[in-house]
Amino acid sequence: MKQDMIVILDLGSTENTVLARNIRDLGVYSEIHPHDITVEELENLDNVKGIILNGGENRVVEGAAIDVDPAIYNCGYPVIAVDHPTAKCAKNYAKLPTEELKAFLFEECKAEANWNMKNFIEDQVELVRQQVGDKKVLLALSGGVDSSVVAALLLKAIGQQLVCVHVNHGLMRKNESESVVEVFKNQLHANLIYVDATERFLGKLENVSDPEEKRKIIGGEFIRVFEEEARKLDGIDFLGQGTIYPDIIESGTKTAKMVKSHHNVGGLPEDLQFELVEPLKQLFKDEVRACGLELGLPANMVYRQPFPGPGLGVRCLGAITRDRLEAVRESDAILREEFEKAGLDKKVWQYFTVVPDFKAVGVRNNARSMGYMVVIRAVNTIDAMTASIERIDYDILERICARISAEVPSVSRVCYEITPKPVATIEFE
Repeated sequence: MKQDMIVILDLGSTENTVLARNIRDLGVYSEIHPHDITVEELENLDNVKGIILNGGENRVVEGAAIDVDPAIYNCGYPVIAVDHPTAKCAKNYAKLPTEELKAFLFEECKAEANWNMKNFIEDQVELVRQQVGDKKVLLALSGGVDSSVVAALLLKAIGQQLVCVHVNHGLMRKNESESVVEVFKNQLHANLIYVDATERFLGKLENVSDPEEKRKIIGGEFIRVFEEEARKLDGIDFLGQGTIYPDIIESGTKTAKMVKSHHNVGGLPEDLQFELVEPLKQLFKDEVRACGLELGLPANMVYRQPFPGPGLGVRCLGAITRDRLEAVRESDAILREEFEKAGLDKKVWQYFTVVPDFKAVGVRNNARSMGYMVVIRAVNTIDAMTASIERIDYDILERICARISAEVPSVSRVCYEITPKPVATIEFE
């Protein structure tokens, strides 16, 4: 069933995602598009019922105020403007409070509240089948929420045309690769290829300290590994990816500055030999989880801890060394064990450890020693665009500290980080 759509045109607002989510919460699908979309491009979108011009503080680009193609106002769709005083449409609002938004959606646009995961999945299955035909799709299966949901959706759409590849880049969490093989190959019977590329990735990352360079190296090398695996197979023309909306918006748009590039958005090589299949790219994180549940994935998989594409590479801060990487891996495993024991794994959206690239003085075996610092981060969020800090009971923190100090000999200090997003991002790099 084709879902009605409201198009949000980005005219410099910092709250495009907030507006999009508010519309979706009312049961109407919404998408954010650039301000310079043409009438032809607009008409090529499915089931557009109305347009919102969303202006804001980033409306002035290179000294001039951006605007939409004047033809947009006369293309037959209801149009309203938010914080866009020069818009040539009937209604302008400083903001849309909820009743005005409802009136626009359901009275002026005559939109139906038919946005739900069942309809979304049906639409995406049809779109994937149209895009892929009888060809094969190669999917990077990390075992995280996004790639797991993509795998389930693609299996529903194209079945055995999907080839899953799990790359162990040496930056996985403790026992992560073993778990991926057990769940997807042994339990879900997916067509899974396992590649151990630990030495290859760590060699490429040696002495690289810049976070953006690390992300691009990891993303680029991922593609190279997939290309090599694809050459061993027949009929691979597509690359499946678990790209979601926050990945795209944080990687920058025409009117929004980049927060950080994501390996599946900003780190792809220009000579990519595959066409991308990204069925989740318009979903927020909570919607991805809802999609996974609708597809029948088990709850413990759907609510698995989020894990960045570059893995522990962005949690071993600065240039990656094997001893600090191991400190991150072991301390993270302890944190996850203790959070599960305390029931915090059901309460906290994301929690992990990072290890900076410096040492601090400590005492071990009654003697002065220099060790690494482990920083714990635990945050709650709905859509990963903002995040608040979880207030952890001090007794739990003390127990985690004691275990990390005793079980990870290279560590001399354990800290708890309390900065929300913004001003911080969820990850450190």
